[in-house]
Amino acid sequence: MTDGIRSYEVHQRERPGQATPLIRPGELRRSAHLTDPYRLLTILREHYPCYRDWSGNAYWITRYDDVTSVLRDDANYATPTKSSRYGRTTGRDLRAELPVAAAHTASVDATAPQLAEAIQSIDEERAQHWLDHGAFPDHPWRTALQRSALTLKGLTYEPTGALMAAATTSLPETPGGERNWDYRYSWIRDSTFALWGLYTLGFDTEADGFFGFVADRVQDGSDLQVMYGLGGERDLTESILPNLRGYEDAQPVRIGNGAYSQDQHDVWGALLDSVYLNTKSRDRMSERVWPIVVAQVEKAIEHWHEPDRGIWEVRGEPRHFTSSKMFCWVALDRGARLAARRGEDALQEKWRAVADEIHADVCANGVDERGVFTQFYGTNALDASLLLMPLVRFLPRDDERVRATVLAIADELTMDGLVLRYRVEQTDDGLSGEEGTFTICSFWLVSALVEIGELARARALCEKLLSFASPLQLYAEEIDAFTGRHLGNFPQAFTHLALINAVVHLIQAEMQMQQGFSMAHQVVT
Repeated sequence: MTDGIRSYEVHQRERPGQATPLIRPGELRRSAHLTDPYRLLTILREHYPCYRDWSGNAYWITRYDDVTSVLRDDANYATPTKSSRYGRTTGRDLRAELPVAAAHTASVDATAPQLAEAIQSIDEERAQHWLDHGAFPDHPWRTALQRSALTLKGLTYEPTGALMAAATTSLPETPGGERNWDYRYSWIRDSTFALWGLYTLGFDTEADGFFGFVADRVQDGSDLQVMYGLGGERDLTESILPNLRGYEDAQPVRIGNGAYSQDQHDVWGALLDSVYLNTKSRDRMSERVWPIVVAQVEKAIEHWHEPDRGIWEVRGEPRHFTSSKMFCWVALDRGARLAARRGEDALQEKWRAVADEIHADVCANGVDERGVFTQFYGTNALDASLLLMPLVRFLPRDDERVRATVLAIADELTMDGLVLRYRVEQTDDGLSGEEGTFTICSFWLVSALVEIGELARARALCEKLLSFASPLQLYAEEIDAFTGRHLGNFPQAFTHLALINAVVHLIQAEMQMQQGFSMAHQVVT
């Protein structure tokens, strides 16, 4: 720390018209604080609010000789120790790097635009530095992958590793309709797709962080929920704020999400696939994870034959959803593979037998007379979640039923080529009104078309989807197929996860598996 710190005043992020000094100039002049960077950082960390950029780095606004500057904590807000106080845990004076001319010395307020520009330059540098750790293909779609990766990073809650589904609540899926939900939570379902995408792009730390968040939720033996708060909160009771109107007067405005307490049987498969991906990528399994595996596989065995609310969280009557059964199979299949890796022969044999039973049940009851897999047992309705069938390896990609299902969805469950998750008139979801096409489902179709060898059709759809990106290359949950308008909460993590998977699928197919760049799920399944 330089002697120039003697005249600094440190300010919090002020509201308009405020510029409250948090450290008195006299306090900083005390020799103990000036000569001991550890002591100064301790004061800043313990008593004064800081600015945090999207990657969690801590900054304090400072002033020196009519220049507003930024003081950065190189330790990323870690608690310092005496033994390391002159190492990386000390702060660094950034006056030379980030000078900002002050309009006058009396108010930090006056320098807000310049200061924001300086902080933005830090964020851009940090973002590029973070992206440099990734493995992106040399391809025109590289920027789409990078922007999606940054979006996922921005939606990650660093203290716990949780991935937030979206940053908003109650943005309408249908203008003037009631399909307005609070997505400011972390869905277990996102875990397997997040690990697919992040491991594929080389962001192992972020993937491991989200996996840790998921594992922490059930380590104590509690039942696995569909979703959690970003801090691991379990109670997400839904309520309506009748005095508020949302975007374009949308109502209702909701906080909380009632789906947190639903029975959705795909969660066990999502969790077990995440464990399997993590184990294969790390080439080991932590001892704390194995009891979680056993407990969740047994839950799938106990409940797979029951109806549930399904991947789309319908608020109508429970059904025997085909995709839920498929993900119960995933739970048993991945559990059996993990048991084999540990030499747990008895469990492997038991779980493989149940996996085979579920597989046979789906193939007997979830297929119509055309050989197309349907939304639930006993219906002819289609469901876009079945595009995941070749991706989770429920059946080989060249199976005629897989091909028939993918093409039926592409031809019959689309609007102007974009995929609906289901036909609302055929599905009792407990709601009224229409909805837009689900962008994640359209990206799933790209991946599924690649799987069945329809590369030209996959490329055409992928190009169309990428053309719908916002000016910041972001995506909401849905797209109006006729206007291109984005609908629903924004930006949507699930959509960007599917984009990564689809774009990489297609690039791989066209570049014939370039050396050093391969899909995570192809490596681990």
